[in-house]
Amino acid sequence: MTENTNSGSAYAADEDFVGEKDSDNDRSRMTFLEHLDELRRRLVYSAYALAVTCGATFFFWKPTYLYAMAYFSSFGGQLIFTQPMSGFMFSLKLSALLGVVIASPFLFSQLWLFVAPGLYAREKKVVVPFVLFSTALFGGGAWFAHRIAFPSMMTFFAGYEMGGIKWFPTLETVFGFYVKVVLGLGLIFQMPILVFFLARFGMLTSGFMLRKFKYAVLIIFVIAAIITPTGDPVNLMVFAAPMFLLYLVSIGVAWMFAKKKRGADDPDERD
Repeated sequence: MTENTNSGSAYAADEDFVGEKDSDNDRSRMTFLEHLDELRRRLVYSAYALAVTCGATFFFWKPTYLYAMAYFSSFGGQLIFTQPMSGFMFSLKLSALLGVVIASPFLFSQLWLFVAPGLYAREKKVVVPFVLFSTALFGGGAWFAHRIAFPSMMTFFAGYEMGGIKWFPTLETVFGFYVKVVLGLGLIFQMPILVFFLARFGMLTSGFMLRKFKYAVLIIFVIAAIITPTGDPVNLMVFAAPMFLLYLVSIGVAWMFAKKKRGADDPDERD
């Protein structure tokens, strides 16, 4: 009788240990409505963060305004605005763009917290590297756009000021184009992060990316040709080279973080 009791206690303790281990390593269970509520919460927190950063950048709008004017005017032509509110709206939009850049670490952390319930416990521990790498890649894309891509485009466009034709670019048009280039390249530089999640969920592998490498090269050249204002190979490679590098880095990311095949005796990979 005592033996059975001890055996039952041991079995119960063993079962509790296994259950505890599974709960630590298994994915969180959330209903569809719970996911929507989590999305709402992350969007609200992101809006609060943007309100704070945009308010802070607008407080220092004058030095950033003067820097932007000198930057946009350095490519040639006479920068003008034709509506009474254009200058004021430019200061607001510029402050909003800077606010997004400053708040990007917090925004990426909110993105991580939203997708984290779909990951295993050990994968959730990479929140700090994820936020750091996402911010660094976004900042790298914005820097590349600000220092290389946008000046290259504007210098090319200004080169058509010849034969008595004067170029008078409007402030709204130039800044709108600048925002598209900065945010577009900032998002393109997130390719390794996107590949990380696709690989972890078993939707993409490094082998597939290697097999489709020639198609990736073609797509990269097509995208570079579309966003490059000139047809010369130098400017084309200025845009294509970072994409090639990102694709190669993404192959390594897919190889390192690919979803492993689940084994029946692997408690860490249980659903």
